[in-house]
Amino acid sequence: MRHKQEELEALAQSQCYDIIGISETWWEESCDWCAVMDGYRLFRRDRQGRRGGGVALYVTEGLDCTELSVGNSTVESLWVRFKGQANKGDVIVGVYYRPPSQDNAINELFFNELREASRSTALVLMGDFNLPDVNWEHHTADTSRSRSFLKHLDDNFLVQLLKEPTRKGALLDLLLVNRMVSWGKCRLVAVLAIVTMKW
Repeated sequence: MRHKQEELEALAQSQCYDIIGISETWWEESCDWCAVMDGYRLFRRDRQGRRGGGVALYVTEGLDCTELSVGNSTVESLWVRFKGQANKGDVIVGVYYRPPSQDNAINELFFNELREASRSTALVLMGDFNLPDVNWEHHTADTSRSRSFLKHLDDNFLVQLLKEPTRKGALLDLLLVNRMVSWGKCRLVAVLAIVTMKW
């Protein structure tokens, strides 16, 4: 992520996105100075104990939001509650990174976090899920791990919005919602999920 920071800043400033979610930041404590971006508040969860991974959420200044304490540091996820405006309910936005070799115990921890976050009236979840065997058009999967993931999406009323492959012909980076909030722009740029929400 470090070498893409300038590109990210230019894109954010030119497009005026409200929320930018990043998975696999590869940041560590020494990256504090390089992660700051003018006009945005940064929430981040760095991987602990080994290289790689990590998630971050940039939020345009002025949006009323707070980071939630959901789960534990084993799961590479971050959850932020946005205060609804004009009599609209709050929205929880999450960003998640699932390493390809993640074991079932950590998957279950994530599913527990998802259940907790899904109590919100509106939930947006984005990130790199590394489930290349899922067929999103038919809502099917080849492996039991991916079938379990689809079941948990259904249990939490989540719908996957992206249609185009994100890497090597596979749709690994996802944008999930539990109800249709009013969207402005919603697109994936490289491996960055970038969202503009209309409040």
